[in-house]
Amino acid sequence: MDEEVRANPGYAAGQMAKALVTALTHEDDETRRLAEQRLDRWERVVAGMKDGSLAIGSRTPVAGLPAWVTPEVVRGGFATGDAAAGGPLQEYEAETARRAGIPAERHALFAHHLTDAGLRELNELLDGGRFEAAVPEEAALLVVAWLLRAGDRVAALDVLEALGPFAARLRFLPRPGRGRPGDPTLACRETAGGVRRRLAARRPNTAVATMNEALSVWNPFADELLEHWLETVRDGRVLAAEPDGWRERGAALLDRYAELARKHTLCGKHRKPKENLAILRKSLEEVLAGRRPPGLLQHAVDSMVAKRGAPGTAGHTAVREQQAADAARPTHHVLAQVVAERLGSVPQDDGVPSTDPFLAPVAVDGREVELPERLRHVVENALRAPVSTLVERGIVPSAEVLAELVPQLVASTTALSYPDPALRRLMTAVSTAFRNRRSLLLFNLEHQVRLDELPWVAAVAKYRRADEAAQADARTVLVQLAELTLDGFPGTIVPNPMVSALGALAERAGVRVPFVEELAADIFMGTFSPKFLRAAQLAGEVLEGSLYERYYGIDYAAVRALKDGFADICKDRAGDRAGASWVAANGMVIEQAQILTTHNLAALVHPVAVDPAEGWGDLARRAFGVACLQVQQMEGNPRPLRAVKDAAYAWRQAVFFLALCGVKEQVAVVAWMQDELDRQPSHVVRRLDPVLAGLRHVLTGGSLDAGTPPQGRRFLGWHAGGHWML
Repeated sequence: MDEEVRANPGYAAGQMAKALVTALTHEDDETRRLAEQRLDRWERVVAGMKDGSLAIGSRTPVAGLPAWVTPEVVRGGFATGDAAAGGPLQEYEAETARRAGIPAERHALFAHHLTDAGLRELNELLDGGRFEAAVPEEAALLVVAWLLRAGDRVAALDVLEALGPFAARLRFLPRPGRGRPGDPTLACRETAGGVRRRLAARRPNTAVATMNEALSVWNPFADELLEHWLETVRDGRVLAAEPDGWRERGAALLDRYAELARKHTLCGKHRKPKENLAILRKSLEEVLAGRRPPGLLQHAVDSMVAKRGAPGTAGHTAVREQQAADAARPTHHVLAQVVAERLGSVPQDDGVPSTDPFLAPVAVDGREVELPERLRHVVENALRAPVSTLVERGIVPSAEVLAELVPQLVASTTALSYPDPALRRLMTAVSTAFRNRRSLLLFNLEHQVRLDELPWVAAVAKYRRADEAAQADARTVLVQLAELTLDGFPGTIVPNPMVSALGALAERAGVRVPFVEELAADIFMGTFSPKFLRAAQLAGEVLEGSLYERYYGIDYAAVRALKDGFADICKDRAGDRAGASWVAANGMVIEQAQILTTHNLAALVHPVAVDPAEGWGDLARRAFGVACLQVQQMEGNPRPLRAVKDAAYAWRQAVFFLALCGVKEQVAVVAWMQDELDRQPSHVVRRLDPVLAGLRHVLTGGSLDAGTPPQGRRFLGWHAGGHWML
């Protein structure tokens, strides 16, 4: 099975097929263009797997590239064979070559920046801080310049020796940037420039524009036609005597209709033969041509008058005035362009300290129009504020989004240990770029490349403080981030980027804690790295004798006495997997590992020492609420297994938080859970009633392993065969 997983290109081929369909069929030009780029990358993945130039599953997947080179990685952790710092010359590289009067080649740029003139340029960037690094490699020459001016020629030469073989292929030159010192406690989800581009790219809503055309053009014209016919139609027939000028006015109306139809093409309702407007128009054409009008004329006139009254009456006027006001209201597209213009007045490569100036009402025809909520949410993504504020305001709506902001915080915290200001700014840029590096798909328990494996980072490690103040800074951010994760998103599994960030901060803080990643069931190789056993043993220190231990039937004393064999325990606990697919069988084993380790929850309690603001009972209630929401998604869902697994994650966290409460609070929280469940839809009650019954049974001293209590169940996400919840 190992070789099949390692070599099978089926996943990559499937992704390539999806990209191809999108590139060929999607209606949006930009979406097709991006799909073509994805298709090209996946074609390279498949080709590399076939010819052996890619070793998928290795931490050095690209032949000829060392582990420290950032690979281009696509979905699922597949390397494409290209380096993220490779490819054609960037515009800023070509401009640098032009200014220096050298060939527009990377090798020439590399050599130039080792001359006196080139080093002066690098030192100016170091001192001014006006540089950026999209990938860590782009900061390498700046580190060389810093080492040389620090007098450390040996370390600088060591770095150059590592970089030299790739000088013609990779970008080692930083890109120009505004260079902000930045407050390490602040973050933004999106820059002002990013939000501005999103708003400016918004297209008009065709349905809204069609409706507005109907309200502002065709309804008023229909009223004019109706008024014209009301001059001649009486008691079901057309009067023989026409008012003076009636035919001339009618001809003018038909001419204006032709002009309106030519200019306003969105709404086609006026062309439908059975619509009242079309009947009035066609009847007028017939009469002016000397023929009898259609028999539907009187019906159309009567129905229009009956619906809203005759034009000019109070009721009819009120309706048309409201419709005119609705049509005159600026569309989301128009408002988005106004806000995009406002955002153009601030620096584009950073967030904004306040979004209020950009969310002010828009003046239209002498009145102020409030921005709709959808636009407000987009603009608020540019707010630069403490992460806790972003979570409270809903700008960070999930643990996954929170994990996206973590590189900013971890990088700034990591760099605080460098006393030299220029080196601190430089290492902040390196760390940020590194934390944004996409993870590789790895087999055989290999670990991702670590920051200190980068040659230029290792070269300046000796210039980093390792004192108590630096550790205290890292520990402060570690606790804050951990509390944000639990307080902000109880009931949600800690995503892998967050796990990585917590681990990096713990290392800087001098806290020895085994954080463990979520493993993918479709590539699980049946074994766990040693840190999983350490994490389970740490969980035992927190939970031995607890409600959690009893509910899940764990013997933490035995786990703590283990020397190895963690995978064997997980397989034994997973039970009979004979009826399960290999993915489901893997999932059952992985879930037992998550139960035993608590998937980092115990580590956050001890030794990180998280202290939730509202207490553990509040987190248990909120996690149960997440479980209810996930169970709601099962009904009528053609693919409900994801909801089952997510509900089981949330439930497990609720049990964990509950286990940290006193007995009286546990009883009160479980009673609250039952009350909350009773307010849920009947299908949710049916599915979760046995789960709560099982918890109450354990709470009162029972066991779910000694015969299942009446209507009581232990809730797990993975099962062999069909899940009982479905």
